[in-house]
Amino acid sequence: MNICTSGNQLLRNFRLCLNNSHLQSSSLWGLKNCKSPINLSTFKNVHQNLGSTSYLFNRCATRQGAKARFYSLDKEQAQESTSGEQTSSNTDNPVLNETESPPPLSYRQQQKEAGRYLDPLAENAEPYSQGERQREQFYDLLKNCNSPYDVLDLAGNYTLTWRRVSNCLTKIWETTKKMSDDQKRYERKLMFEHPVFEQLCQQAMKDAGKMRSDDLAYSLLALVKLGVSQRSRVVQTLLRVIQEHLNDFDEKSLSVLANCLNDMDSDKNADALKAGLRLLVETRIPKIKNVVALQTMMRCIGKDAPVSLKRKLEHKALSMLSQFSLPNSQYMFTTLAAMDFNSSTLLDACSSKIIENIHGIPFWRLIYVLQSSKDLQYRNAALFSAIAEYVMSTLDMWSNKQIVLFLGLFGDLGLRHTGLMDTFAEKVTETSESLTLRDVINILKSYSLLNHLPKNQKQQFLDSLSSVFETYLPKILPSELLRGVYYFCVLGCFPQSSLDKLLQEDILNELLLPDQRTHGANERILHYINLCLELDRSASTTVATITSAKPSSSPSMTVNPIVLGALKRCLGDEVCQQGVLLQNDYFIDFQITMDKDRKFVLQSQSEENSQTEYFQRVAVLCAPVSALCLGTTHPKGKLAMKMRHLTALGYSIVLVPAQEFEKLQEDEQVQFLKTRIFAEPEPALAGISQET
Repeated sequence: MNICTSGNQLLRNFRLCLNNSHLQSSSLWGLKNCKSPINLSTFKNVHQNLGSTSYLFNRCATRQGAKARFYSLDKEQAQESTSGEQTSSNTDNPVLNETESPPPLSYRQQQKEAGRYLDPLAENAEPYSQGERQREQFYDLLKNCNSPYDVLDLAGNYTLTWRRVSNCLTKIWETTKKMSDDQKRYERKLMFEHPVFEQLCQQAMKDAGKMRSDDLAYSLLALVKLGVSQRSRVVQTLLRVIQEHLNDFDEKSLSVLANCLNDMDSDKNADALKAGLRLLVETRIPKIKNVVALQTMMRCIGKDAPVSLKRKLEHKALSMLSQFSLPNSQYMFTTLAAMDFNSSTLLDACSSKIIENIHGIPFWRLIYVLQSSKDLQYRNAALFSAIAEYVMSTLDMWSNKQIVLFLGLFGDLGLRHTGLMDTFAEKVTETSESLTLRDVINILKSYSLLNHLPKNQKQQFLDSLSSVFETYLPKILPSELLRGVYYFCVLGCFPQSSLDKLLQEDILNELLLPDQRTHGANERILHYINLCLELDRSASTTVATITSAKPSSSPSMTVNPIVLGALKRCLGDEVCQQGVLLQNDYFIDFQITMDKDRKFVLQSQSEENSQTEYFQRVAVLCAPVSALCLGTTHPKGKLAMKMRHLTALGYSIVLVPAQEFEKLQEDEQVQFLKTRIFAEPEPALAGISQET
């Protein structure tokens, strides 16, 4: 029942003696001192009803100084209470039984019963208890829902409060997270057809103004993730309400909101909310005292935020470096990746802390650090080597899939850690039967990308991988077959059965379908496989080469002007050809013609044509940093394959690491070229793991 405000003001401000005479006089005194009017008839009803509990006062009369509080009722409520008492069983409530004498109560029971009937909140306690039980029951049932349809069926049986609407929408999204794409489509179709879903959306629009910040953020996120149209009324309503209450959002709610906005297309309300979010973050920067709060704010602004705002957050983070814990340092990598902002100073500081505590970091945290470094194009050889050393020293505690994941990221980052790769190659050779097709393809990709084979077990390693790969040939997809054979070819290995299957006409036709999205990429890969079959394979093999067209796109024909200037200072003008494109689409930056002993440079082109057998062609290749392994001049797979093929065509190779070359002084550049051009012919780069 509702409590009358004036009655509370009256009856809570005086003490009452526990006998009838004192009760009556005190009530009159309270009426005289009441500042607000009160319905005397209502008070009379309450006063008369006290007779049913008078025995409580008599039992408590021996206690001096006992306090009692009273409440007043509206007339209708008092009548409802009286009728409810009359219909209830006497045996159920002995306190209201007027025909039987009450049993003796202990003092603790007397206090408990007195508190129950004299507390002005007592009549609201029972309904509140029932409501609480109902809420608990609803959320218990909600936790057990396994599909959107289950959630909607449950919501249809309860009153849709704003809190339940928010929780139902979030639960619907959570149930679809781990479903397959086909199952998601089917469940979403059922969800949109369910009548309660429309009620949820209607209630969300109606109660959006009452929702707390986290409920607003999670409701919007759930609707967007569930595929509700961004132009729908419910999404646009939530966007407008969030704009109005944005100043009330805490860090967690802002983070959820930012995650949601990243998945939304550009429109008037979404763009306005993004702008407001960035302004809010900018105003809160000086007040941030906690690293976690700072990182949350940094993630909120998104990748397309102004660089000036990113710089302010960077400076704030640098000023708080002394507060960074190990988890803060790890989390900073993913935070900067979420901003798409490469702060080398900040990342270097975090890297140092990670290196110092590398043994205390779990698997997925290390993966996130490497993935974020890849996304940010951040290269730290010391950090990556420390992680690789840790993985190698604890190799037995990692599964093959975990190590393959590490190697894949190291390959993307350009780190060629020979110790880890040799150790894992030995493990693969011993336990190759446990590898899946995906494992084999990823291992081949990593080793071919980094141009590495183990020194002592090269052939055993390749044979183990090829035997496992060929066991999957009956059910392999053409795209997987193409990738696997290409990686083998880059490594200088040509598994016969795999090549036979790839060269089947139906497989080639499927790979080269014009309307395929990967048509261009497949064409280029087949071209390189064809070159490997022509230039690398021994004459004893009998498999025909691929008769496919050359790739439509030609390589870049721009030469490095700094290397060109150094060559002219070293050899003179017009002694080398620039930008030579061979018939097989290999591009040579500079071609020099020398004598067989590489003692002098040919000055006349006609002399070369008449006496070719007496001269040596030298190919000067400018290698960008992306074509070399991190921190070394070891060529990656595609460059190594090109060098191998040019050697087979009769060229001597001079490799110039462009980035390091540009850092040299002019006289040092000339000396660098002289020592490599006027040198003894190097052995052919047929060995995959040979250093340059």
